[in-house]
Amino acid sequence: MTEPPKADIHNHHDEDADAGAAFVLQSKGQWWHAGFHLTTAIVGPTILTLPYAFRGLGWGLGFLCLTMMGVVTFYSYFLMSKVLDYCEKSGRRHIRFRELAADVLGSGWMFYFVIFIQTAINTGVGVGAILLAGECLEIMYSNISVHGSLKLYHFIAMVTVVMIVLSQLPSFHSLRHINLCSLLFALGYTLLVVVACIHAGTSENAPPRDYSLEPKKSARAFSAFTSLSILAAIFGNGILPEIQATLAPPATGKMVKGLIMCYTAIFFTFYSAAVSGYWVFGNKSNSNILKSLLPDSGPSLAPTWVLALAITFVLLQLFAIGLVYSQVAYEIMEKKSADVRQGMFSKRNLIPRIILRTIYMICCGFLAAMLPFFGDINGVVGAVGFIPLDFILPMLMYNMTYKPPKSSLTYWINLSIIVVFTGAGIMGAFSSIRKLVLDANQFKLFSSDVVD
Repeated sequence: MTEPPKADIHNHHDEDADAGAAFVLQSKGQWWHAGFHLTTAIVGPTILTLPYAFRGLGWGLGFLCLTMMGVVTFYSYFLMSKVLDYCEKSGRRHIRFRELAADVLGSGWMFYFVIFIQTAINTGVGVGAILLAGECLEIMYSNISVHGSLKLYHFIAMVTVVMIVLSQLPSFHSLRHINLCSLLFALGYTLLVVVACIHAGTSENAPPRDYSLEPKKSARAFSAFTSLSILAAIFGNGILPEIQATLAPPATGKMVKGLIMCYTAIFFTFYSAAVSGYWVFGNKSNSNILKSLLPDSGPSLAPTWVLALAITFVLLQLFAIGLVYSQVAYEIMEKKSADVRQGMFSKRNLIPRIILRTIYMICCGFLAAMLPFFGDINGVVGAVGFIPLDFILPMLMYNMTYKPPKSSLTYWINLSIIVVFTGAGIMGAFSSIRKLVLDANQFKLFSSDVVD
């Protein structure tokens, strides 16, 4: 790797302490805590959409794109961690993505651009987590009470109430034990889903397998770019600086260990879920593979207890994911509303925290109930959110910070990734929005049917 230019010691500045930094982004964690946070942010139930992403790419291109996304994102997060380490050594420790981007790129508008993108990601993931958790509850309920009167939005309301309670955990660091459980849940339901898919594929009721792509070239291209957007959303997190902020200083080198832990879990979960699900269902894969295993008509394609346990693990992990992706919003709220000179649990700070976080969760729950289209949300969020933050800005910031020679391999690799993923992001946004438009006639406000 290129060595950074010598830091300008006269350009250091110490940011005034604020409540967002002091309360929400407490720097107390160890590298394995960062690994738990990262794994929760990346290895979530969205991996159950991997067979759905494969159906727009096919076996060969699906494997290639999944592998390339993994390599590029690990490389991207590694570069961003090095930029954060360099800034910390220079006396400019950044705990927020928006401040890091504005400092390194020297652009005031970049600060607001990152805020906008992170807000889109946080809200999109928050809505998606609540929606999928509500869907998990509905699946369990519909199998227990076939003709029950409860609708999807009732379960979304239940999930929202639980999220309101959990959201009162004051800091990112306070989620470390929850996120350890989240990692175990992810490994658990992935194993169960793989077992269920193998059972379904080898049973007498195995569905017919068809791996063919869209017949029209234009439709095939749009499906491929939508699948790329979904893969970007699955691998993306958009909050790595905030996760690294939870590490006790000096944070140098600790994040790389957390990344290795995270990508070890990714290797075992992503490939097994993608291969087993697409092998069984092919181009009929649902945006939630659990729904493919539990068809609306006909018997369950796997033992009911296996699917019930997998759904329970998914449900429990979704609470952790919703909390992790709310932290940036909570940090912004705390920075503006709390008084750092008073205690974290003082009446002055506790009451605004409860009110603001409750309102935020109610808004996410309302959007989840009103607009149930989980698969489409993934594609749009991936294209307009995760691709800029996780595939473009880290390369740009590394080149700006370390200034590798234009003749070096590092410079051209970074530049190539920027160009390729900028194009992929534009096409992915277009194709994902196109799918939203095509699915619009299926949308019904507060429907009990999640559109695929």
